[in-house]
Amino acid sequence: MDAHTLIDLLSEGTVQTLIMTLIGTLVSYLIGLPVGVSLIVTSPNGIKPVAWYNKIMGFIVNVIRSMPFLILMIAFMPYIRMVIGTGIGTWATTAALILAAWPFVARMVEQSLMEVDPGVIEAAQAMGASNLQIIWKVLLLEARASLLNGAAVATITILGYSAMAGTLGGGGLGDIAIRYGHYRFQPTIMWITILVLVVIVQIMQEIGIKVAAKMDNRLN
Repeated sequence: MDAHTLIDLLSEGTVQTLIMTLIGTLVSYLIGLPVGVSLIVTSPNGIKPVAWYNKIMGFIVNVIRSMPFLILMIAFMPYIRMVIGTGIGTWATTAALILAAWPFVARMVEQSLMEVDPGVIEAAQAMGASNLQIIWKVLLLEARASLLNGAAVATITILGYSAMAGTLGGGGLGDIAIRYGHYRFQPTIMWITILVLVVIVQIMQEIGIKVAAKMDNRLN
């Protein structure tokens, strides 16, 4: 494979990987963030305990989280194919990433919100703040640095999932590494792909650390 073809191949794979990772992370947070908040709010020590909801939702989250990504993708591939028309490629992988990642996001959000000082919540309640105001102006605001750190970790994790999907024809850099590096015995392409993935992870991690540090009230 000549250099020009390799560059085109890696460029296309990088774009596919970023699409899967960023869209997967965004939609996972649109689902997982409210779920994580609801788990904190409805917990026994939450601002509005609802035992049945907390137990059922916690069980659903734990069940999906316990499934390895590749097994989950294989198990749900027929349903993904029914919804979007294909079980392989960028969009099928993105759908599988969302399905696998939102419970992970929900638990990360829950852990971040658990770090908020209960005294701050009690003070807000004493001043007559509503539950919705406590969620928006106390829980989410006080935990914003931890939430941003969690978002960086979630994004990197989802990137790793997208690379794993290459074993099932999921597209992106993982698919290139498997298809060319492994099946066609071209280790150079494998190592170049790994290097690109490492660079992407480092960039995402640095962005996450800097944004979280800037938003951390404790450092201002």
